[in-house]
Amino acid sequence: MTSPTPTALINPADRIFVAGHRGMAGSAICRALQRAGYIQLLTASRQELDLLHPDVVQRWFAEHQPTVVVLAAAKVGGIEANNSYPADFLLENLKIQTNVIETAWRSGVRRLLFLGSSCIYPKVAEQPIREEALLTGALESTNEWYAIAKITGIKLCAALRKQHDFDAISLMPTNLYGPGDNYHPTHSHVLPALIRRFHEAAERGEASVTCWGTGTPLREFLHADDLGEACVFALAHWDPGSPEAPRDTAGAPLAFLNVGTGVDLSIRELAEVVAAATGFNGEILWDASKPDGTPKKQLDVSRLAALGWRARIPLADGLESTVAEFCAGLVREEVRL
Repeated sequence: MTSPTPTALINPADRIFVAGHRGMAGSAICRALQRAGYIQLLTASRQELDLLHPDVVQRWFAEHQPTVVVLAAAKVGGIEANNSYPADFLLENLKIQTNVIETAWRSGVRRLLFLGSSCIYPKVAEQPIREEALLTGALESTNEWYAIAKITGIKLCAALRKQHDFDAISLMPTNLYGPGDNYHPTHSHVLPALIRRFHEAAERGEASVTCWGTGTPLREFLHADDLGEACVFALAHWDPGSPEAPRDTAGAPLAFLNVGTGVDLSIRELAEVVAAATGFNGEILWDASKPDGTPKKQLDVSRLAALGWRARIPLADGLESTVAEFCAGLVREEVRL
């Protein structure tokens, strides 16, 4: 937990707007802010505030006057969703980001946190992936549209900081899971998709479950509540302009930092863990005709660790509570979070 202190870069008097508060990341950030004593939170449903329309966003900011903004709203989805709706993923995310970030700057917001994604990095990159890997190689084709939008958001924040001294920072989380995840049958990410598939197979007494790909890709998973704590920590304590702030290998201040556990496992291992957690005892098969995605994506989280933050929730503990949540029916089946 991060407690408000006199030296913190945000304070309990701040009016903090969390865009995307109903999503997995946004809701975790809200919980973490409240635990840390930041209770003046501003939220709005899509019916109240459609982030796709700049005039609507501008009016809302003028009326509510946030002093700090956390941008966790996005159109998200797994491999199939990205492949099926490339234009939607690119257009909607570009609009959301530009509308919120530009309006925050023009409205005099004091500090903004943009939430990106580890998919911004090249498909083939030195592991674990450091922040310097951005734009050094081709993206993974199965989610490049989403990745390009997120890269644009990072660069917009950096450009506004450079040209206008706007205090915008960005965090790049690894694969998330936990409360509020999306369990849509075809549009969810790998972990909620596996949880749903194995749970339903166990309930029906099926003899086998077929998973996409070969099972060999390596992935890292971060519990949403750990991300929430990381966001509060960064908002309160990370000033890229400080002499003690993380710098890249060329000595320049970093405008975005990785967030993760620094530990990965294969999708095959993950499937076995999920199968055990859901009570599925049948055979696990693999459909190699389906795409694997990036072969390995493990983040170097040393920069954020050097500032004083590390993930606390082990995958085994987080997965146990996540499966219990799904089995209790506390789930969502949406594409837009």
